[in-house]
This record gives sequence, C-alpha cells and structure tokens, in this order.
Amino acid sequence: MSQTTVPPATAPGEPGASPPAPARLSPRAWWPVLSIAAVVAAVQVAISPFGGYWIDEIYMLAVGRYHPDWGYADQPPVAPLLARAMDWIAPDWLPLLRLPATLASAATVVLTALIARELGADRRAQVIAAAAAATGLWAAFVGHWVTPYTIEPPLWLLMSWLLVRWVRLHGEGRADDRLLLALGGVAGVAAQTKFQVFAFAAALLVSVLVFGPRSLLRRPMLWAGVGIALVIALPTLLWQAVNGWPQLGMAAVVVNESPMLSGGRIGTARDMVLFAGLAGAFLLCFGVWRLLTAAELRAYRFFGASVVLLYVLFVATAARPYYLAGIYGVALAAGAVGLQRRRESRRTRLRWVAWPAFALSAAAAGAIAVLSAFSAQAWAQFGQSGDLTKETAAAYQALPAEMRSHTAILSGTYIQAATLDVTGAKAGLPKTYSPHRGYGYFDPPGEEHDHVLYVGSELGDLPRYFARVEQVRSGDRPVWLLTGRQERWEVIWPRLRQL
Repeated sequence: MSQTTVPPATAPGEPGASPPAPARLSPRAWWPVLSIAAVVAAVQVAISPFGGYWIDEIYMLAVGRYHPDWGYADQPPVAPLLARAMDWIAPDWLPLLRLPATLASAATVVLTALIARELGADRRAQVIAAAAAATGLWAAFVGHWVTPYTIEPPLWLLMSWLLVRWVRLHGEGRADDRLLLALGGVAGVAAQTKFQVFAFAAALLVSVLVFGPRSLLRRPMLWAGVGIALVIALPTLLWQAVNGWPQLGMAAVVVNESPMLSGGRIGTARDMVLFAGLAGAFLLCFGVWRLLTAAELRAYRFFGASVVLLYVLFVATAARPYYLAGIYGVALAAGAVGLQRRRESRRTRLRWVAWPAFALSAAAAGAIAVLSAFSAQAWAQFGQSGDLTKETAAAYQALPAEMRSHTAILSGTYIQAATLDVTGAKAGLPKTYSPHRGYGYFDPPGEEHDHVLYVGSELGDLPRYFARVEQVRSGDRPVWLLTGRQERWEVIWPRLRQL
C-alpha cells in the first residue's frame, strides 16, 4: 500500500511557502453602516446649537484663536487649529465650530465596521459592530465638542484598520506595504492631536514582539512609516523640548485630578468599560477575549494584548477613563465576529437578548447626548454667559481710564482665562492672562502693566509682587485689584506658572 508524504506546513510569506488563496471578504454593508453613521451625525448636529461652549471646547477656541502655535503645555495643536479654522469661517457659530467633531464621531462608526469586515464579519456583523460604536456612552457625550479626545478615536481606528488590513493581506501572501507608510502618516497626525498615541504604539510594539507577526518588524516600510510619523510630530515635540517638556508634568496633574473627575483608579477601571455603552461593554470584553483566544484571530492576537496592556497602564497611572476609547472599535469588531460565529454554529441563545440590548444602548446614548447639552449649559451659566464676564467687565470699567491702560487682567484658572478671552471682547475687556496650564506658557503681561485685576478666589503668591491688594468684588467669583508691581514680569511669571 503506497503512502503519501505530506510536506510540512509553511507559514505564509516564508521561503518555500505558496501563497494561499485570497480570503473572500463579505461585501461591505455600506447602506446600513452609513445610515447608522448618519444618525449619529444628525443627533450631534441637532444638539450642537445648544448649551454654549463646553469647558475644554472654549479652551480650544481661545488658544486657537488668540495663541496659534506648534504646541501647548497640555496638548498638541490639532484641536485648537481646527477650532480656529471653523471660527474663521463663521465666528461664534457653534454648529460649524463643532462640525469636525461631529464628522469624527460618524467616522468611528464606519471605521469600526470596516475593521469588522477585515476580521471576517458578514454584513450583519458589520452592522452590529457599527451599532455598538454608535451607542457608546462616551462617544455620545462628547461627540460634538471640538476637543482632542473627540478627534483622537477615529485616528486610532484608522491606524488599526490599516494594520489589520496589512496583517490579513500578509497572511494571504500579498502584503501591501503602502499601508504601513499610510499608518505612519496617520500616527503622525494622531501625535499632533494627543500624545497618548505613543502609549498605543508602544503597546502594539510590545504585543507584536510577544505574539507576532514579528515579520512586521522586519518590513522596511514600517520603519519608513515611523520616520514619517516622527517628521509630522516633530514641530510639537520640538515645542515641548524648548519649553522643558511640560506635557510630562501633566501626568501628575491627571493623577491628582483623578479622584475628583473619575473616582481614582477604581473609577478609571470601571469607566473604561462602561464608557463603551450598554451593548458595547459586553462586546468590548467579548471581543478582547476572542482576540486573545480564538484560533481564527491568531494573527490579530497582538491587538487583544494591546487593549489589556493599555487598560492596565491607564488604571495604574489613574489616567482619564476615555484614554482607551480609541481602541474600542477593534474589540467591538472582534466581538461582532464572535457573535457571527455563534450564529453560524446555531448557538442562538443570545439572539433574543441582542436586539433589546442594542435598543437600550441607543436610548441610553441618546439620553447622554442630550445630557451633554445641559452639561455645557450648566457650565455656561456658571462660568461664561452667567456672571464671570459681566462681573469682570464691570470691575475693569470701574477703574479710571488712565489706570485701565496699565492694568492686566489675570485669572486663576485656564478655563476662566479662555472664557474671558472668547467672550470678553464684546464686553470691552482686553486679552486675559493666567499662569495656569497652557496659558502659563503664553507671553506674560507687558512691562507697561503695573497693576493687575485678578479673577479668582486664591491669589497664591501673586500679592508678594505688589504693594497693595484690594478686593473689589466678592461672591463666588471674587475680583481683586493689585497695584504697584515690584518685580519685572519676566521674573514674576515663571514663579507663578503651574500646570
């Protein structure tokens, strides 16, 4: 009896391996996915005119409008420059100002579905992935605010889609290294948006080293892409270097603010899951488990490991819970493919739970989106269109005309400074200075300013540099007049500066 010898299996791309037949991907579910993205955009556009500026949003507008630069103490320049561009087209018109954020929110939906397709999702699974991305609670809350944390997620997802597609094509023996060049370009733009992309890149690198495909690290185009990313990020990195790397100091600020903003490390650990939404939280966890254990996703295991690494890192450092939002889409996509496999194997017990869960998720996301408008309105009433600008303007106009020309307006926080900068011109106020956060790295008051009108409850070390201090307005937002400056501003300002 003759015996057939079976040659040893060779991995795709290795010497002697014959390229496997290209995988047949399901058609793209364009119409349902784009419809979901359109609903997301429509909801965000509908609430955009309401509530006034959000805290971080008014900061983006102020620094973009009055302080355009290659970098800032607390962030790179993309979000402020987007705010500046929209404001230049239509000043003070919220719907247009918020258009880039709205488009970014819709893009996360589409990119999540595209990643799911690359992982093997059929049309139904692509729609499930898109629906999960569309009903994320954090995405619904911030989806129309021009902030770095709204612009960042689609950039991470575009990076992920490029990498997932490269891995799939490489596994089929037809790798397209142009994807790696594009990956570098997107990573560079992401670095100009938020510096957390460096943690994302580091997590991917470590995970690829451990789980593969290690051949990725031997591709010259990958390192050319790294070079492209660094060239794009170079201006903001140089700004940080010239100014003493203040971004590194922001880590301590985030830790100190964590108990108040998110409940410390426990709150960060909890919210990084819950921010994905009701159905999204399940798909997020299920997707990570599938990425780490499913044989069909073996080539993408490094993504599951990256999610875990970032989760542990962000919990350990008491980071903001939304730092993980940029990689939600990969796990949601893997989770949607996992549900598809259960359906294909006739395990349909979850079918009766899935659609009610998505309906509840959509309702919760819609409620959160409306709540975001009320949150912005509450801030506007408290700090912006409430009394801050009016009270400051009244105190400033009460000064003698000769004294006003020698009086600088200082605020205790960057939020107050941004608010006064954006809304104060119509009230007759000059530019506002603040030693806080990014404002502390802008130019100090000129030497012609011998007096200060200070807005804030805590004066700190400021009185020691003036001959006289007088409270001119009391209440929740006290205003102080400091006269007789006794040091040069170039000496005073670095001593007052704080993140």
